[in-house]
Amino acid sequence: MEAAAEGTGPICAIDGGRATIRLNRPRQHNRIEPADLLAIHDFLATVEEDPAVRVLVFTGTGKTFSSGYHLGALSDRQKTETDDGDSLFSRVVDQLEALRVPTIAALNGGVYGGSTDMALACDFRIGTTGMRMFMPAARLGLHYYESGLRRYATRLGLSTAKRLFLTAQPVEADELLKIGFVDELVAPEELAARVDALAGILAANAPLAVQGMKRALNAIAAGTADSATINESRKACAESDDIKEGLASWAEKRTPVFQGR
Repeated sequence: MEAAAEGTGPICAIDGGRATIRLNRPRQHNRIEPADLLAIHDFLATVEEDPAVRVLVFTGTGKTFSSGYHLGALSDRQKTETDDGDSLFSRVVDQLEALRVPTIAALNGGVYGGSTDMALACDFRIGTTGMRMFMPAARLGLHYYESGLRRYATRLGLSTAKRLFLTAQPVEADELLKIGFVDELVAPEELAARVDALAGILAANAPLAVQGMKRALNAIAAGTADSATINESRKACAESDDIKEGLASWAEKRTPVFQGR
């Protein structure tokens, strides 16, 4: 009983076209342990390889999304980093950002430390009133890894990224909406319904087009876009059964049923 009360590592569930990864240590504010990163890595790989999955929701149990990486393991993590500053944490967050399907961070509460970067790696972020975020790197003497700095700068703008990293001050919910850290704020009791609605919209759209445009937009934002690759994806969509279904359903005034081919 005590083990259950303490929670577990992350949980992954797949239901139809939707996958959900849930951080599940509510009594520790969903603190991320080293072993959790391995589990999340495996869950993301499973989602990536499952053609039936069309959307991923990333959330937490309880009143906090996540308090971030376990500080007690921080020095060990630093020792395992490679010369270019790479680490398992950064690789998992990069993996989440690059995931084939669109992703939604359902921020059920406060988001701190490295979990702020996990949220930014998602395509959509829905927060709850009363939440706050805090990036304490400068307070800890920690120089954040390159891809995390890039996500902050490209998603929130350079001035905001500097303010959040260099002042290391907490930010309240209304300001998070203003700076674009969250796309929407809802009451905690409305979060599940709003996430369900958005996940349903994303899952219902043409997967080849959705996934191709996600990849292209991420590459454009990161400055790594390749015109030939984008045009290949565009051509594949133009020759797909999905575009035929989309055009036919539009003409017939019915809901399209896309097969992802």
